[in-house]
Amino acid sequence: MFSPSTINHTTRGMARILVVDDERTSLILMKRLLQASGYSDIVLIQDSCEVMAAYQAAPTDLILLDIQMPHLTGFDVIEQLSALQDPLMPPILVLTARHGRGEMLRALESGAHDVIRKPFDQAEVAARVRNMLDVRLAHKMLYDQKDVLERIVQERTHQIRETRLQVVQRLGRAAEYRDNETGQHILRMSHSSALLARHLGWNNDQCEIMLHASPMHDVGKIGIPDRILLKPGKLTPEEWLIMQKHASIGGDILSGDDSELLQMAREIALTHHEKWDGSGYPLGLAENAIPISGRIVALADVFDALTSERPYKKAWEVDAALDLIREQSGKHFDPSIVAVFLQLVSEILNIRNRFSDAAHSRHAVIKLDSAGNQQASTN
Repeated sequence: MFSPSTINHTTRGMARILVVDDERTSLILMKRLLQASGYSDIVLIQDSCEVMAAYQAAPTDLILLDIQMPHLTGFDVIEQLSALQDPLMPPILVLTARHGRGEMLRALESGAHDVIRKPFDQAEVAARVRNMLDVRLAHKMLYDQKDVLERIVQERTHQIRETRLQVVQRLGRAAEYRDNETGQHILRMSHSSALLARHLGWNNDQCEIMLHASPMHDVGKIGIPDRILLKPGKLTPEEWLIMQKHASIGGDILSGDDSELLQMAREIALTHHEKWDGSGYPLGLAENAIPISGRIVALADVFDALTSERPYKKAWEVDAALDLIREQSGKHFDPSIVAVFLQLVSEILNIRNRFSDAAHSRHAVIKLDSAGNQQASTN
């Protein structure tokens, strides 16, 4: 942090000062005064129309400004500078030959920080310049520190976000290791879910959250006994009731966090087995009572499961899977989402090809590329 001792004579002497006056004699006098006080970066401007160009050419720390000038008055110059809305606007010290109180007040009200009347006392000017520069340089230090702190916060936020994503992705993998699903299924259904969300009007941030939340849809299978989860044959009614609990278990595992990512993940885990007609589980929700995230993932998950080969089943033909989805529109699936899905079949199939089981190892890990998209890599 800065302290008064941080602003020393050398630091102050490097300050850039603009001196604006239409009288050349006044400019030369002020330059000598400032040089005698240890300042070296002094810019003299006799034509007030050149102030803006000089100001924007390099960072400026102080402006000494005459009021009565041709072309643009000092008031005009202050108005132009104020219009820039520069968060680091330097202080303005007005120099005026008029002794009326009204002009002094007008200068201060328009944005000047101090006023000195001509003819001025050189020692007074030097003292005021020094004081104004000390305040200016302290302000710059605070601003720079604020910028550094903001960058640190952004970096830490990014690190936390990356860590959270890694935890989320590994939760999804934990579920797939207990089941007969593959890492590529997770990639396919998550990308398909994000694609559907985008074409349903979600913004980029919402789609990214969907991309990273949907892989946890079956995390609750962690809590299902192997004798049921891995049973090769048909489940008994009692076993099916236990299997259905994975949705509620997933909701419980992902509950209690206030981040948008985990809130959506919980919503998906809990509701992606609900059905449009109310016959789903675990809550028996119907139609719009089912969160849209759950409705999207339900469709993406079922389509990929149908068209993927597993040890216990052969992959369905795409046309047969699409026929089932059409038949289940308004029953299992939200009709409006089905309509969008059918328009995006070619893109869904591109996702299937991109993350095909044949082209990738079962141990694929979801990683982010430089654009924030998921990519598959192998361990």
